[in-house]
This record gives sequence, C-alpha cells and structure tokens, in this order.
Amino acid sequence: MEFLMKRLFAALAATTLLSHVAHAGELTLYERHGFRGNEVTLRNDASDFRDFGFNDRVSSIVVHSGAWEVCEHKNFGGHCAVFRRGEYARLEGFNNSISSAREVQMRGGWRDRDGDGRDDRREGWNEGAREGRDDWRDGDRGGRRDDTRRWGGQREAVVLYAGQGFEGRAVGINGDVRTLNDASFNDRAGSLIIREGTWQLCEHADFRGQCLVFGPGRYEYLEGLNNRLSSLRRVR
Repeated sequence: MEFLMKRLFAALAATTLLSHVAHAGELTLYERHGFRGNEVTLRNDASDFRDFGFNDRVSSIVVHSGAWEVCEHKNFGGHCAVFRRGEYARLEGFNNSISSAREVQMRGGWRDRDGDGRDDRREGWNEGAREGRDDWRDGDRGGRRDDTRRWGGQREAVVLYAGQGFEGRAVGINGDVRTLNDASFNDRAGSLIIREGTWQLCEHADFRGQCLVFGPGRYEYLEGLNNRLSSLRRVR
C-alpha cells in the first residue's frame, strides 16, 4: 500500500511539472532572416543579450508559447514591441537591433492582421516620447463616467482613473510616460480604459519592476497593479 501511494504521489508530481512546463513561455532567436543561422532559445527573461553573445544579431524569431516583449536596448529599454505565438521571418524595425527580451502577461486583445507583431493601426512611435517628453493630460472628472470626453480636442488612447470602476480623477495618455509622478498620479490608478493600441504598464518608473500588457478594453480593476502603477508605454 505504501509503495502504491508513493507511485501515485510521484505521478502527480510529474503531471504538475509537465503542466508547468507546457504553460511556460518559449522564444527562439535566429541570426538570419527566415529562421537561419545560429539560434538561441529563451525560456526566461534575458535583460542583456551580450551575456550569451547575441546582442544586435537577431533577424527572425519564433514564439513557441506565451507573449514576449523584445527591446532594442538592454534591461528592456528603448523601442519595444510585443510578439505573440507565431513565426516572424523578418523583424522590420528590429533587424539586428534587439538587446533584451522577456515574457509578458497579456490582458485584453487586439488585431494583428498581417502577423508582424504590431498594431495594424499604428505607424511608428510618439515623437514626444522619443525626445523624452511624456504625453499626458489631466481631467478633473468629479467621479463622472463621461469616458468619451476629449481634452484639448483630442481623444486619448488611454485614460487612467483614480478609483475602481472608472471613478475619480482621470488622466489621459497619448504617449510613453516614464513616470506618473509628473502627473501627480503615481501609485494612484485603480482602473483604466484603453481605446487604441497595446500598452505595457509597470509598477516602477522607467518601465521597471512588475509589468503587465493590456490591449484595448475597459478594466474596472487593475489586479496586481492596483494603486501601484508608475509608468506606461505603448508596445503595439
């Protein structure tokens, strides 16, 4: 009887381990277009490709599972984009310019008709963000749910709310924001609406710490980032 119980526990442990592996993200990097040349497979975050001699050498990728953010600088800095499961034979805008990558959790959804890993509606990055200028507007909403309101005649891509359920003070976002301190909104967001694009939200300034990726939609509660949001940027 004792022997059978041990066998049962061993089988359960093996099943749990296999389940964990099946859900872990996996990304393969290739040195040349069309999945040719030297290759490296990642199953964990890689903050600096120089650690394994692959900095600025990636020309194609295969995302076997999960969703992965790839960035042009080490420590997930610079221009970044998120790629879901699929094969990417060419990396327009990223060819030989990737220095770090990490798996990200996805919230919401988006459309990517041409399979290039980017939002089809988006053409390039916000110029203000490239020059180090954050792009946000403040609206004193007094708790009203008028989420179609425009500030300065412009409809914001993202609206952050101080309270859950889209209540309280609101701040509209149209570009990368390295720190919400500048908007007096650090660690205050309790809900948000994303009208356009896919955005990475992070708990610390400069897109550090725990980060989650959200697609278009209405989020009445920010799960692990509730009242912990310090920076955000568009990734698709």
